[in-house]
Amino acid sequence: MVEIRQARYFVAVAEELHFGRAAQRLQMSQPPLSQAIKQLEQQLGCELLHRTQRSAALSPAGVVFLDHCRALIRHAEEAESAARQAATGRGGRLSLGAVASAFSWPLPLVLEQFHEALPDVEIRTQEIDTHEAAAGLLDRSLDWAIVRQTAPVRGTTATSLYADRFVAALPVHHPAAEASGPLDLADLAGAPWVWLHRHISPDYHDAMAALCRAAGFSPVPNHWARSVTSQIAMVECGLGVTVVPATASTSHPAVRFRPLRHATATIELTAMTRSHPGALAERLTALATQLTTAPSQVTGKRP
Repeated sequence: MVEIRQARYFVAVAEELHFGRAAQRLQMSQPPLSQAIKQLEQQLGCELLHRTQRSAALSPAGVVFLDHCRALIRHAEEAESAARQAATGRGGRLSLGAVASAFSWPLPLVLEQFHEALPDVEIRTQEIDTHEAAAGLLDRSLDWAIVRQTAPVRGTTATSLYADRFVAALPVHHPAAEASGPLDLADLAGAPWVWLHRHISPDYHDAMAALCRAAGFSPVPNHWARSVTSQIAMVECGLGVTVVPATASTSHPAVRFRPLRHATATIELTAMTRSHPGALAERLTALATQLTTAPSQVTGKRP
């Protein structure tokens, strides 16, 4: 395998076409340079240079090899630069996952400001369920995640961003859809309910159940969803009612969202990283924390 040092030696000789000038350019003596090029040719099994007493000329193999050596050096320099930038949190790649509702808020605002501050960072995103976050962080397919609260997982760190209140989601033709003011959740006790499997997001499921128990009933699920987004989609189809985090209550023509009277249960939006995150993940958590706890900065952005 060709080393970066060998590539630098060959490029200098190929561009100068003179071993003496190439040695001066590399700040070394000529005999070690000549020996290094001979060893490189032996390693490759072909002649790279046609030599005379006064100069050198590239062979056909040398012409092709020169382009690849230049690319090798360029890639090595880019790799060094990327590593330095990543170490200081100024560049690199960040893989993040988020629950579907976070793509409405606060993720657009967080990523917009993150990109403004660090335009050289490559960000790759994917939608995930809450229970997938820890596994993705631990197997390093994710660097950062934003989920609906989760129990502590060894090897990860969770940072609370926002305690989200619940609202009722009703089909547009539901009798309570057009009423004004807060809704008593107990009024929905006998309605068909859209529910979420507990293994998808245990904390979210339990918070929904606690909210209903506090209202004096335990709903009987008629339809099962796998995410907040699909909960709302099922309500939009007129299948039933449900409760969702207020930040998920974006515009849906066939759904009415009603605030709840006397409802105290909340579900936290949480940023997760590995216990020893890189500089980029730390900066993203700091920015997300700042933007979700400073109302003046999210006016008009929060649903």
